[in-house]
Order: sequence, then C-alpha cells, then structure tokens
Amino acid sequence: MRSENMFKFIAWFSMLFAADFISVLCDNAAKDIFILAGQSNMAGRGGVNHGKWNGNVPPECQPNPSVLRFTANLAWEEAREPLHADIDVKNVCGIGPGMAFANEIIRTHGSGTGVVGLVPCAVGGTSIRQWGKGSRLYNQMVMRANESLKDGGGIRAILWYQGESDTVTKERADAYQGKLVKLIQDLRFDLKLPSLPFIQVGLASGNGRYIEKVRKAQMKIKMKNVKRVEAKGLPLKTDHLHLTTTSEVKLGVMLARAFSPPPTNSIHNYKIGFC
Repeated sequence: MRSENMFKFIAWFSMLFAADFISVLCDNAAKDIFILAGQSNMAGRGGVNHGKWNGNVPPECQPNPSVLRFTANLAWEEAREPLHADIDVKNVCGIGPGMAFANEIIRTHGSGTGVVGLVPCAVGGTSIRQWGKGSRLYNQMVMRANESLKDGGGIRAILWYQGESDTVTKERADAYQGKLVKLIQDLRFDLKLPSLPFIQVGLASGNGRYIEKVRKAQMKIKMKNVKRVEAKGLPLKTDHLHLTTTSEVKLGVMLARAFSPPPTNSIHNYKIGFC
C-alpha cells in the first residue's frame, strides 16, 4: 500500500510540475511564432477516414514541451494533434504538417531554438477569395496573429497550403496569382512586417481540372521572402485530394528545411528564421 501511495504521489507531482513548466513557457519564453493557414491539407486530414480520425500520431508529430499551440480561445498550450481541431470545426481533422514542421525545427537547431509557437488558422474547403482582406477568415487570422504576440515572441513566417478549391473553374484559376500576391501584401502591411516570410505549398491535388493552371500561378510569384515547397508527388489518400499521414509528415519536414537561419547578429537575436 505504501509503494502504491508513493507511486500516486510521484505521478501527481510529475503532472503538476509539467503543468507549471508549460505555464512558464507560455508566459515567459520568447516564442518563434508560425501562422498555419490555408485549407484542408494544412488543417490536416491524415488518418481521417469515413468521418473519423484514427488517433495514430507518428513519432515526428509527438508532443514536445517546446512546441506550443494557440487555441481558439486565444491561449497557449502544449501542442498536440490534431492541431486544427478547434479551428476547422466543421470538418474532422487529423495529422497535418504543423507538428512535424515544429519538431524538425527543434531537432535541426537544437536546444538553442527556444519555443516554437504554432497558430492554426486553416479551414477546409476555402477558396482564395474567402481569404481576401476584410473577409472573416482574413480578419480572424490577423486577429489571432496579433493576439499570439501578447505574451512575447515574434512572428517568423506564414505557412500557406491552399488552392485546391480554386481549380474548379478557369476564371478562378486565372485569378489565383493576383489574389495570392494581394493577400501576401495585405498580411505584411496589417501585421506591420513588410518582409514577413511566406512559404507556400505547391499543389499536389485539386477539386477541379485546373490544377496545373493554379500550380503555374503559384510558380510565377516572385516576391522577396516568398518560398515554395513542392507537394506534387507526395502520396494521396484514396480520395485523390488529401495527403496521407506519411505525406503530411514529409511536407512538414520540407517546410522546416525551407526555413533558413538568420544572421548571428540579427537585431532580434532569434535562433531561426529567414535571412
């Protein structure tokens, strides 16, 4: 009985210590903050079948005390899959690229990285028009981005995976490049970060027949601190639209590797970021 009580005490103390440790991280640590935006493949559909998530979390997506998530209630907590469960609420969310991205950043940059803060904003089935300045999605993203800064840290990049919904008509595909350029410009202006890095994902699939037209529109964007990571060729689920869990993990790692370290004399003294 004595050993059983001791075990319970140790377990209780460990949970209390972990909770206090996360609280300290949330309140005091300078965070490298990343905005996750776009539609379903950013929100994550890995492991989702027949309207249910299987609950399988690969090693690359396991929780890490140094990876935090900004909740729908505008609070920091330890990040766990599915990251977008309280954001993309009309859909069933599973594994996306966010956790693999954050864990790869920490793995490759070591203990000097500090805290990585993820701000989920993606919503499945949305078009580029629905993300334009003044829209509900745009306003929510900017609001969440600004609120995430209140406990310290800096926004390091926006990770963007969207465009599948704009492959349905030629008109929407033709307009994609201009709308995405405008979105990047508006976000940089409203967040007061004129050189904010923006990493977009080249489409692997689409809802319509104009996938290549949207992909070409993505390739044509030549702006400072705008990078593109290629998803084409990554295995898709049987719906031929969403990435598998393995593909989401690979994408997260590729996004992390597209994010390069800043100069050592950076004014913000961040350990990771764009040059």
